[in-house]
Amino acid sequence: MSTSSIAIGSDHAGFECKESIKTALKTANAGFALVDVGTHSADSVDYPDFAHQVATQVESGEVEMGVVICGSGNGVCITANKHKGIRAALCWSVEIAALARQHNDANVLCIPARFVSHETALQMVETFMNTAFEGGRHQKRIEKI
Repeated sequence: MSTSSIAIGSDHAGFECKESIKTALKTANAGFALVDVGTHSADSVDYPDFAHQVATQVESGEVEMGVVICGSGNGVCITANKHKGIRAALCWSVEIAALARQHNDANVLCIPARFVSHETALQMVETFMNTAFEGGRHQKRIEKI
């Protein structure tokens, strides 16, 4: 497993956002190894199919973290959180993405594509991947989940 490996997936509502993130990260040579589980078009699909694939890869240790995207972010978040050891966080700002890592040790970022710009989504991914869990007083809370 690469220390900066990400599985990324979306439904049709998040497809353009996902593609934008992939392109920007590749162009910037951000150093993240991306595994795209789909969808691969804007044709209507079911979000759980892709959220389960991302969560399974994080759960198994194939990748370090995951990013899932749908229209509201809620569906993919609920789905991913059904997996053991997954702490999926619905984020709509860079600050929330940072706090999800710092305080909650989140390992899956959930993006509401219909409510954030592609630029904000990319900034959230970069922040999420580059922010460490603070541990300390937050660790005991994570252990209670």
